[in-house]
Amino acid sequence: MFLTISTTGTPERPATDLGFLLHKHPDKAQSFSTSHGIAHVFYPEASAERCTAALLLEVDPVALVRRGRGKGRGGAPDAALAQYVNDRPYAASSLLAVAMSAVFKSALNGACRAMPERAGAPLPLRIEVPALPARGGAELVHKLFGPLGWTRVEAEAVPLDAEFPQWGDSRYVRLVLEGELRLADALRQLYVLLPVLDDAKHYWVAPDEVDKLLRAGAGWLADHPERKLITSRYLSRRWSLTRQAAQALELVRLAESDDLDVDRVDNAVDETEDTEEKPVPLAEQRRTAILEALRSAGASRVLDLGCGQGQLVQALLKDTRFTEIVGVDVSMRALTIASRRLKLDRLGERQSGRVTLRQGSLTYTDKRLGGYDAAVLSEVIEHLDLPRLPALEYAVFGSARPRTVLVTTPNVEYNVRWETLPAGHVRHGDHRFEWTRAEFRAWAEKVAGRHGYTVAFEPVGPEDPEVGPPTQLAVFTTTAAAGDKPAENKIKNKKEAEAA
Repeated sequence: MFLTISTTGTPERPATDLGFLLHKHPDKAQSFSTSHGIAHVFYPEASAERCTAALLLEVDPVALVRRGRGKGRGGAPDAALAQYVNDRPYAASSLLAVAMSAVFKSALNGACRAMPERAGAPLPLRIEVPALPARGGAELVHKLFGPLGWTRVEAEAVPLDAEFPQWGDSRYVRLVLEGELRLADALRQLYVLLPVLDDAKHYWVAPDEVDKLLRAGAGWLADHPERKLITSRYLSRRWSLTRQAAQALELVRLAESDDLDVDRVDNAVDETEDTEEKPVPLAEQRRTAILEALRSAGASRVLDLGCGQGQLVQALLKDTRFTEIVGVDVSMRALTIASRRLKLDRLGERQSGRVTLRQGSLTYTDKRLGGYDAAVLSEVIEHLDLPRLPALEYAVFGSARPRTVLVTTPNVEYNVRWETLPAGHVRHGDHRFEWTRAEFRAWAEKVAGRHGYTVAFEPVGPEDPEVGPPTQLAVFTTTAAAGDKPAENKIKNKKEAEAA
């Protein structure tokens, strides 16, 4: 298995900087042991004008079988002979992707202490893979790499036998990619798409493969037109894992830009003089209203469900009365950003012990979320399809059952006050619905009645006498008889949620 990575440079920015980014010196040939064989890194050329790094993986097919990794497509064993006579030592596949992650780990993460500005900037790259199995042919190669910013995507079919052209082409292609991309982005794309094109994983696909896919696909996979095919093939068509990844990717845009994009609309105001006081962003007003409601409820252990990038968790952490804060989100990228925002790796022991970030879907019950004083669903419900709301309702109000639940959601009636929002449009592209005050009140009262809560409503933001506030807040509180709710009602609500 073989691939090369080339770049060009100038005397001021020599191409040999590639060695710093890959953390492999151009003047050395290095070898590394992997679970599948020996990986060699060397530089066929290294000058200020042009530098090429090569990765060669020597695979032992016999050792591959003996270690129990000689799995065929979909994880099923190949025929006995095929385990020993195959293309694995020669064609790029998931084995090469695993070797890349081991040998170029820092480069995949975009880390380079020596040249952080070079690691974060696009480079003129040329990547070549001489033998790449492509189930779907050159057309699929173009569909996968074409939308990712490459200026040249070449997939030349390799003939079965050059001496007998009448035999036609094999399923292998010679891949050439050229363009200006960050090195980390290019490596992550290869890490995901090499096994996707081969349509096979040569090791057991465990649940942690979803996290690997989301990390490597951060920034490009959620918007890729072929993300369903990529997700399915990468996870060896394991339906449960594919569904989990699809749900995460569907909500990535929420985690990345909910507060940012919504608040561009939410904070639309007429032009004012520089001397006038700037309006408080609606996102900040929401957080203030939530904090006040939590303090009024006497909550100290709080769940932030759908925490996104951790803005509310950060605000909660500043108030010492909140002794335990748990942020839950389906997006690993959002949780990573939240961790950086909170500087969890720098917090003292006492502070870090107050906060926990967890990955999880809000439409599934989670026993770890039980027993908390309060839960917050801030600008979350409108990002779910309406048929999925009963599942979220049961997971929060029926299973977790905190003493207080706070839910905020946009008031669609107020949208007419946004001058920059076209008529009939919702405030965010991922909103599946936006409710009027009457619709939100009707839903909240039904939820409260089904699960033994009372509910009160409060405005968030400037309240217009005609259309109400921009955001509506519902405060759910358990009633004295909540623990005495008949068991048959609990079972009924659970069955309704599962059916939804």
